[in-house]
Amino acid sequence: MILEIGTYLDIVSLTRRLLPISYKNLAFTSLPVTFKINPSHAKITCNIMKYIILLIFTFLTACAGIPEGIHPVSNFDVNQYIGVWYEIARLDNRFERGLNQISAEYRLRDDGGLTVINSGYNIESGKREYAEGKAYFTGNPDVGSLKVSFFGPFYGGYHIIELDRENYSYVMIAGSDRDYLWILSRTPKLDEIVLNSLIAKAKTLGFKTDQLIFSEQIPTN
Repeated sequence: MILEIGTYLDIVSLTRRLLPISYKNLAFTSLPVTFKINPSHAKITCNIMKYIILLIFTFLTACAGIPEGIHPVSNFDVNQYIGVWYEIARLDNRFERGLNQISAEYRLRDDGGLTVINSGYNIESGKREYAEGKAYFTGNPDVGSLKVSFFGPFYGGYHIIELDRENYSYVMIAGSDRDYLWILSRTPKLDEIVLNSLIAKAKTLGFKTDQLIFSEQIPTN
């Protein structure tokens, strides 16, 4: 992306070009930017450059972060986690609107990350839609804290905050803030007692559980 700097540099416009408002909860890890400066009528001050660097650093460190007071699980085993999961409940997000029978499949990547394949049945078109992304651990791989991208260099937080540690049969995931929450299961239907327990925990952590959307799934048997 080439930005030609004239007599005045509009910081607001630059910010919007670097990070569209629709991606306010996503972070980017790399975005090539070339500043094309016309020396006859343009100067960039050190303060402006510091602002840009600070802006990028802020999004890099915060937007794929974890909500305050939330802690990812430890002793996480990615080899037990990979495979297919069925969405049981979620907080509303624009990426899944109009979809039902949603599932996610995780596969190991050669670079140490995960391939993520999300799919859902589009109620309006009557067809199943697929989206492929990638995920990487934000720290040690035995801690359930990752960043996930479906949009090139933009990443969002993916933090496992509750997990069936013995059988890896259910999981609860938080996003970068409390607007994002998912409950997944290895089977299309999750035991009601377990589900209610997860919802109760999410409520104590400050999530708006009264706004949960419960996905319709087709039983496997």
